[in-house]
Amino acid sequence: MTVVVRFAPSPTGFLHIGSARTALFNWLFARHHGGVFRLRIEDTDRTRSTPEAVAAIIEGLEWLGLSWDDEIVYQSSLAARHAEVARQLLAAGRAYKCYCTPAELEAMRAKARAERRSVRYDGTWRDRDPSEAPPGVTPAIRLKAPQEGSTTIRDRVQGDVTVANSELDDLIILRADGSPTYNLSVVVDDYDMAITHVIRGDDHLNNAFRQTQIYQALEWPVPEFAHVPLIHGPDGTKMSKRHGAVGIDAYRDLGYLPEALRNYLLRLGWSHGDDEIISTEQAIAWFDLDAVGRAPARLDFAKLDNLNAHYIRITPDERLSDLVAQRLEKMVCQPLSEPHHARLWRAMPELKLRPKTLAELAANALFLVKQRPIPLDERSAALLSKDNLAGNLRDLLLEMARRLEPLEAAAWDPTSLSKTQLSYTLRDLAKERNINFGILAQALRAALTGSLASPGIFEVMCFLGREETLGRIADAVSPAAAT
Repeated sequence: MTVVVRFAPSPTGFLHIGSARTALFNWLFARHHGGVFRLRIEDTDRTRSTPEAVAAIIEGLEWLGLSWDDEIVYQSSLAARHAEVARQLLAAGRAYKCYCTPAELEAMRAKARAERRSVRYDGTWRDRDPSEAPPGVTPAIRLKAPQEGSTTIRDRVQGDVTVANSELDDLIILRADGSPTYNLSVVVDDYDMAITHVIRGDDHLNNAFRQTQIYQALEWPVPEFAHVPLIHGPDGTKMSKRHGAVGIDAYRDLGYLPEALRNYLLRLGWSHGDDEIISTEQAIAWFDLDAVGRAPARLDFAKLDNLNAHYIRITPDERLSDLVAQRLEKMVCQPLSEPHHARLWRAMPELKLRPKTLAELAANALFLVKQRPIPLDERSAALLSKDNLAGNLRDLLLEMARRLEPLEAAAWDPTSLSKTQLSYTLRDLAKERNINFGILAQALRAALTGSLASPGIFEVMCFLGREETLGRIADAVSPAAAT
């Protein structure tokens, strides 16, 4: 048997983090078993489904690297097939027409609530002759569900789960307006798409009983079910916006790498010993449903940050530079020049060692692409104020520039700067002038980056290059900068 699974989101908004994990589990299960992973857009709710939401789902899956097989199936285009199956059940005596009006159904619900019973259809039209139908009422079609015994779901995650058939009513499978209902459409689509395993959130477990009864009424094979516990927030409650980002697009915008998020989502509810960092290749080789836990997983942003920091450190500098460049262009509102890209390349091995997100990495790299004269933050401006520059700091920066001037551009690299440190750079100068080295280093850092926080000052000078370094020092000590 070829394993065939599907991810079937409703396009009513962004791709939720929990839905992304469901897609990942389906994708891994298919790839592990050499099977097929299909995408079905369940867009039958025409009032809430939007093209923008469909695009967001597709974009989110592509960003995560979860490629699907075959063409995308749009459920709304298959309504005629769903209705046909409902009429087949009706003709076979396994469904019936229900002529209850909306007012009658509401009265039925109100009575059940008053008697503290479960709100279920009471079977008014289950065995009545259609000739008794009131005039002018278009009927719905209901499944003639079994009333005795029980229905059992043999779930690959939850185990065997049984419900008494007396707890289930005769659900509507075709509305009075001719539109099929969710449970019928899902069963027909899964059958027509040859789905062998239905892997989804455990909020669909109740639907599985009704869907199983539809399969049985049609005498179709029931797929294997695996209902995965939902993702909860850090406080153990259902994941919501108050816990932070819930959409995949938000995690992308915050600066998480797709491979880091895949790794993190994999470990939310699935385990492989003590392994935490798991490559995609390992995940495909190891993943199966027997290691999915039954308890809800809790989102832990600290763990995600640490995992993302690891993936940033091991990402090739070329790819990382391109990703950061895209963010920097939005920050400075213009394309980066070739010198800017060159600086990013030079700086990336050092810059990527500490940030936890691409957003943090881009913020740390911003000084590389600032246009001269560079803007200063409040603390840097205070340090390089008129009063300071009128005295020692102005003279020290000018002297620093004078000593750096003879260095050729070709020698402007970390090794050369380190070797010439005693004769050309800060420490000798600070010693000669009998001032704290940190004061001079901070003044130079402010002049070169516009901030008092940056990588090591020698690295900063190397990243910027000779001409830019000297130019920024000249800007900082110019009369215009001191006013």
